[in-house]
Amino acid sequence: MLAALPRATRAQTAGDTISVECPPARLVELCVELDARASVDTAAGPLSYRWLMGDGTTLTGATVAHCYAERRRYTVQLDVVDEKTGEVRAAEKLIPVDFTQEIVLNFKASPANGHVGQRLTFDALDSQLPLCENVIVLWDFRDGTVANGRRVEHSFRRPGNYIVRMALRGNGPDTCPDSHCVTRQVSILIEP
Repeated sequence: MLAALPRATRAQTAGDTISVECPPARLVELCVELDARASVDTAAGPLSYRWLMGDGTTLTGATVAHCYAERRRYTVQLDVVDEKTGEVRAAEKLIPVDFTQEIVLNFKASPANGHVGQRLTFDALDSQLPLCENVIVLWDFRDGTVANGRRVEHSFRRPGNYIVRMALRGNGPDTCPDSHCVTRQVSILIEP
């Protein structure tokens, strides 16, 4: 007996417009919030905290928030300073921050909207399926045209609002037959 797959996990093929609902593309921020308040020892006296964020940024305070510019691995080092004695306990805590292991789906159109016949560039940005080795990027422009590649160009022949779909499809290793998609609306106007 075959079991139905949940709607969000069904495989998608190029040009497929019915198998999966794709959420709108969104910018994924590379941000962390760190809190050392639970480690405060009132018997030790006043302490201050220095966070080396792993990208050249240093922050101070019991709680900090930081956004990174690149999707990669970082190690945050927390140094604790005893304010009475000035003693610095370097690397009191090392915290791994890894932005390379999450699924990222995002794309942009440049320009964001256009005119009939104008070439628009579609870029999959830093989209990734981290557990998959052979990832392809599929585009469905919702005008009967499909393409593949991380960065493609397309021009629309008719005016209208097109819900462009970008999908990542992973093809291995064994743990990765996977497909995910997002959409973004592109408005095409008649040339004035």
